Amino acid sequence: MDADAHPVNLVVEDDLRRNRLTVFFRLLLAIPHYIWFFLWSVAAVVVAIVNWFATLVAGRPPGWAHRFLCAYVRYSVHLSAYIFLVANPYPGFAGEAGYPIDVTLPREPQPQARWKTLLRLILAIPAFAIGGALGGGFSISVGYLFNRGGSRRSSGFNSGGFSGGGLLAGVCAFLGWFASLATGRMPKGLRDAGAFGVGYSAQVRSYALLLTDRYPNADPAAMLVSVPRPPRHPVHLVGDAHDLRRSRLTVFFRLPLFIPHYVWLYLWSVAAELVVILSWFATLATGRPPRLFHRFLSAFIRYQLHVFAFLTVAANPFPGFTGKPGSYPLDLVLPAEPQRQARWKTLFRILLVIPAWLVSFAVSVALAVASICTWFVALLRGSAPWGLRNLMAYALRYVAQTNAYLYLLTDVYPHASPLEGEEQPRPQELEYSPVA
Repeated sequence: MDADAHPVNLVVEDDLRRNRLTVFFRLLLAIPHYIWFFLWSVAAVVVAIVNWFATLVAGRPPGWAHRFLCAYVRYSVHLSAYIFLVANPYPGFAGEAGYPIDVTLPREPQPQARWKTLLRLILAIPAFAIGGALGGGFSISVGYLFNRGGSRRSSGFNSGGFSGGGLLAGVCAFLGWFASLATGRMPKGLRDAGAFGVGYSAQVRSYALLLTDRYPNADPAAMLVSVPRPPRHPVHLVGDAHDLRRSRLTVFFRLPLFIPHYVWLYLWSVAAELVVILSWFATLATGRPPRLFHRFLSAFIRYQLHVFAFLTVAANPFPGFTGKPGSYPLDLVLPAEPQRQARWKTLFRILLVIPAWLVSFAVSVALAVASICTWFVALLRGSAPWGLRNLMAYALRYVAQTNAYLYLLTDVYPHASPLEGEEQPRPQELEYSPVA
């Protein structure tokens, strides 16, 4: 295992097949687990408090507490995966290894820095927020600590993970429920996105419960290292993946600097809406968008990406106003020429894009949270965290794919997987390195 790898690793051995009957009754079948998870969570809170004091004194959690909380975290992963349709089999109640969506945890208690232990819940607040946007489960145990056993006064942030947490995993489960009933399979993109949320929440729980003092890693590629990449989408990111430097001055004034781009983006979007309507009629008639409209809308979508990469601190330089290819460190590859479009897809495009809009909303929430966290880190360190930058790149990519699909630049549906597609660079892309 890589020495830099996070000690809490997600293991994905799911084959995407789903039993339609158990999918239809999934929430009802999970009722015994709700009860058991509630009881186990109460005990876990008591053990976590004892574990916190013991670690402050000894600098290392007691072995018995570590084993108990490891089983609890593993069980919560299994249950989250079952609820969110990331896995198919009915999970056991003991938190034993072997479920298709599993997690590896440190076998023995690890030494913990006492100051990190003392401030653990405060330090974990950014991870709690990101976990709430990505995947549910962690907020049940944390909610007890803040709300005295999950009282009715719980806020949306601290409410039970299966009732309010995990926007991305919840949206993917909702869409995957219909797809699984129709086809008997969970779409890979939705499964990967849900697994990413479940895995990140497991790292958050492990950090909060002192199973490790390694901070959760929001990098999708690191979380889903055991998952095969999907085919490369015709709309994908390129750029300098390793330049994390950020100017503290421009980071601090990022919102005022965005104002001229906001005005230009608004004006350009008005024109783009008119052009896409004309392109829709032309594509229905000829089966292919006019080349002039294709170039105009491609520049607009590329410009959108540049501007929002700058606004969210996913990239550093002030962007240009033209959406020119290769003009920004985080760039977007789009089909160079208009592609032939299936007329039925064109006719119903506004309806077909609705599921992608739902996923776009979820990843946009994660993008906003990651952007705020990155803003503070970049001010302190002058650089962006690798994991958060890659999480933001995933969100920006998916939103760009959704817009490209809506604007008839491609009829390939957006792929929800956090993993970038298999790298098969074309000649015009060789000057860039793919963003991880």
